[in-house]
Amino acid sequence: MNDDRILSVTALTEAVRKRLEGSFAFVWVRGQVTDLSRPASGHVFFALRDENSKLAAVWFKGDMRPAERFDPLTGEIYEDGPRPGLARSLENGQEIVCAGRLSLYAPRGIYRLIVEYAAEQGTGRLHEEFLRLRAKLAAQGVFAPERKRPLPVLPRRIALVTSPQGAAVHDFLRLSGQRGPGAEFRIYPVPVQGEGAPLKIVEAVRRAAAEGWAEVLVLLRGGGSLEDLRAFNDEDLALAVYRSPIPVLAGIGHEVDFTLADLAADVRAATPSHAAQILLPERAELYRSLSDLRAALQETAERRLERASGRFVDLANGLRRLSPRRTLEARRERLAAELRLLLGAGRLMLQREEARLKRACAGLAAWPERLKLRAASLEHLILRLEALDPHAPLQRGYATARKADGSFVRRISDVLPGEALTLTVTDGDIAVRVEGIQAAG
Repeated sequence: MNDDRILSVTALTEAVRKRLEGSFAFVWVRGQVTDLSRPASGHVFFALRDENSKLAAVWFKGDMRPAERFDPLTGEIYEDGPRPGLARSLENGQEIVCAGRLSLYAPRGIYRLIVEYAAEQGTGRLHEEFLRLRAKLAAQGVFAPERKRPLPVLPRRIALVTSPQGAAVHDFLRLSGQRGPGAEFRIYPVPVQGEGAPLKIVEAVRRAAAEGWAEVLVLLRGGGSLEDLRAFNDEDLALAVYRSPIPVLAGIGHEVDFTLADLAADVRAATPSHAAQILLPERAELYRSLSDLRAALQETAERRLERASGRFVDLANGLRRLSPRRTLEARRERLAAELRLLLGAGRLMLQREEARLKRACAGLAAWPERLKLRAASLEHLILRLEALDPHAPLQRGYATARKADGSFVRRISDVLPGEALTLTVTDGDIAVRVEGIQAAG
């Protein structure tokens, strides 16, 4: 192959860019806004899409106008003065018409619309109607978070309100077949767009709720424009979802799509496939949860059995302590111990009394000798006492002399001549006077 015919990526990209920009130097494009982002640079990045295609778009900051004095589509001048530019209020879901040129962004190899003008178009009225109904139903509490119910855990009977020919229900059923422990589905077939679709969907929701077979009701529809999703922005459908006696899961459109049915549902999924993921967990996760629950149950049972065993032992011990038989045995043992102590004390007392009696008997046996000794001692004392009797000498002819003051005269120096004395003899006293004093010898 001739190398001259082989193009580099850059060369081919540049050739495509020139051809693209030359063929579409200025175009008008209508579509629904999606993937909207506003980075710090001030540019606005988004995409335009319809039912089958998506076109990347960028609105550079320098091309934006803070206000529009005329309608860029019709050229009509606004009589009430300039209106804020759409760039600031642009949001996902809007139907707009853009004017600009196509360009190829070489670093990513994608073509995109470089927006110069943009305005709401046609279905902008649908968006306004959506906002009006949303405000009305919100005031009635239809969207209140506190009235929303949780979905059943591992539901076994699921009602599907959807088009049986759509890709949404097939994706949902395919994923559901790979998840959960197995469930039974009942499809309530309805058209999901077009004339008469809202009424058919409302009737299906009411019938599924009235039958009472399902544990949860799922609304399914693939993505689309605001016009395509018009059936799910019906006021009667929002009220039917709100009044459903069983929980409602909405899997409508793509992640950026919000309908009144989404807002009224108990749970909203980003896509139909996401609805299956919300409703039914992966089987591997179920197995792990089951294994964890089994382990936790076993551990709890072992702990409870251990506590019960300990409690049983405590109760058995308490019963033994409180048992009348144990009380009688304890009292019998205490009585026996006290009896042993009493008998021991009695024997000790008898032994002490016996010893004391023996000592007393021994003492009594020694009394005759003691009496003899006491009698001899007494006789000796009597003799001594008799010997000391001052009257005894008087019987042998002696007398005692006392002075007037009663003192006895023991020597001649005790008296004076002429002094009166009293002489005491055996049978009385004799008054005398000293005539003279003569020393012995």
